[in-house]
Amino acid sequence: MAEPQVGIPADPPHDAAVGTMPGPDRGRVGGRHRVPNTPVPVVKKRSTIPIWMFVAPSMIVLAVIILYPLGRAVWMSMHGDAKTLDPETGRFVTGGFVGIENYTRWLTQTCGTATGTIPCPPGTLGSQFWQSIFNTFFFTGVTVTLETVVGFAMALVMAKSFRGRGLLRASVLVPWAIPTAVTAKLWFFIFANDGVANKLLGTDIMWTADPWPARFAIIVADVWKTAPFMALLILAGLQMIPSDVYEAAKVDGANAWQRFTQITLPLVKPALMVAILFRTMDALRMYDLPAIMMGSNPATSTISVLVVDQMRQGANSASALSTITFLIIFACAFVLVRFLGANAVSTQEKQRKGEVA
Repeated sequence: MAEPQVGIPADPPHDAAVGTMPGPDRGRVGGRHRVPNTPVPVVKKRSTIPIWMFVAPSMIVLAVIILYPLGRAVWMSMHGDAKTLDPETGRFVTGGFVGIENYTRWLTQTCGTATGTIPCPPGTLGSQFWQSIFNTFFFTGVTVTLETVVGFAMALVMAKSFRGRGLLRASVLVPWAIPTAVTAKLWFFIFANDGVANKLLGTDIMWTADPWPARFAIIVADVWKTAPFMALLILAGLQMIPSDVYEAAKVDGANAWQRFTQITLPLVKPALMVAILFRTMDALRMYDLPAIMMGSNPATSTISVLVVDQMRQGANSASALSTITFLIIFACAFVLVRFLGANAVSTQEKQRKGEVA
C-alpha cells in the first residue's frame, strides 16, 4: 500500500467559483491562474439623429432659390397676358388660365386677336421664335467648337515649361476677365462701318446690319472672350497627367502625335467634357453679347434676347418662353452628361478601374 505524500498541498477544487478565494490564489485551470471576470460597464444607448436632418437645410435653401422660381414661372406661363371680358362682372381683366396656349402660340408662331389666332406678322416677336432657336443653336455649335479647339491649343502651350510662362497665362486670361458689356462695345466699334475690320480687310461690309456678317462678328467676339475660359479648364486637366507617362511613351518610341492621341486626349477627356458642358450651357443662354453688339437685329436674336424683349410686352408669355429655354438647356445638359461622358467624377473612377480608356 502506497504511503501518502507528506508536505504537498492539495489542489483547490476546480469547481470553485472564480474570485471567491482570498489573496493571489485564484482558481486554476490546467495549472494556470484564471483572471476574475470584471464587470462590464453599462453603456447608455445614445439617441441617433436621422441623416435627412443634416440634408434638410440645404434642400430647403435649394427649394427656395430654385424650385419656387421655376414653379412660379410655369404657373405664370399658363395664364394669359391679354385683357379678356369677364362675363360675370362685365369688365376687362388681365390674365386668366389658358393652359398651354402660350406654348402652342410660340411653337406655331401664331398671335391672338379679337377674333381668334393668326400667323404672327413679320417683324413681331412671335414670328422670331424659330429664327431665335436657329441662332441660338448655330452660335452654340460654332462657338463651342472653335473655343474648344483654340482653348486646347492654348492649354497645350501654357502647359509647357518655359521662361515667362506665368506672364503668358496671365495675359491669356485678360479677355475672359473683361466684362461682357465692355467686350461687346469693343467689338462693336471694331466691326463698325468705318471700323478697324473694314480698314484692315479693305472692304465695306455692313457687319452690324447684314445677317451673316453680323452672325460672324458675334462668333469672333465670343471666341475671343471665352476661349481663355476653355483653356483654363483644359489646362487643369493637363496638369493632372503624370510626366512619367510621357517619358515612358518616349522610351517605347511613340512620336508626338501618338502621345497626343493615346495619352493626352484620353486622360484629359474628363476635364474637356466638363469644359464643353459648362460652355454649352452658357452659350445656350447667350444674351448680353448679341444684345449689346447688334441690338434688336432679328438675324442675331437668340432665345434669351427674345425672352427679354417679350418681357416688356407680357410677363406670362415670356415665362412660357423662358420655360422652353430651360427645357432646351436641361435636355442638352442631360445628353452631355448621360451619353457623352461629361461627368468628370464618374469618368475618372471608371478610368481608375480600367473600365474605359
